[in-house]
Amino acid sequence: MEKQNYSNHTRMHPLYHYVLTILVLAVLAAAIIYAAGGGDVVTALFMFLVSICLVLIFILVRIYPLKAQDRAIRAEENLRHFVITGKLLNPALTMKQIVALRFAPDEELPGLAEKAAAEKLNPKEIKQSVQAWRADEDRI
Repeated sequence: MEKQNYSNHTRMHPLYHYVLTILVLAVLAAAIIYAAGGGDVVTALFMFLVSICLVLIFILVRIYPLKAQDRAIRAEENLRHFVITGKLLNPALTMKQIVALRFAPDEELPGLAEKAAAEKLNPKEIKQSVQAWRADEDRI
């Protein structure tokens, strides 16, 4: 496996990100086509409502685990920062900034965290500022 860095750190799960996305969108498109084609109103409405439910489930199935991962990352990074500096992370840091800071090694974390808070760096800028990338292979 290639060593993780800024240019290759994003991960996709093909079954979810490609196959399931296409299938959910196909169901939604079929419901719209059926309704537009003059199909039975009750059946068309039912198909459309089921397809909307599928889209919502598809979105929520992705969002809920990411929120749980974000909470874990915030706790881990706060602890790591506390162990290194004796202080918690700056409360001005956003969740997205903290998630991006997880790629900074221990030596870079305190300075980069303060810079991120002071300059309101976005996650991309934080990740690009990391000199010695600290891989996170657990998040998709």
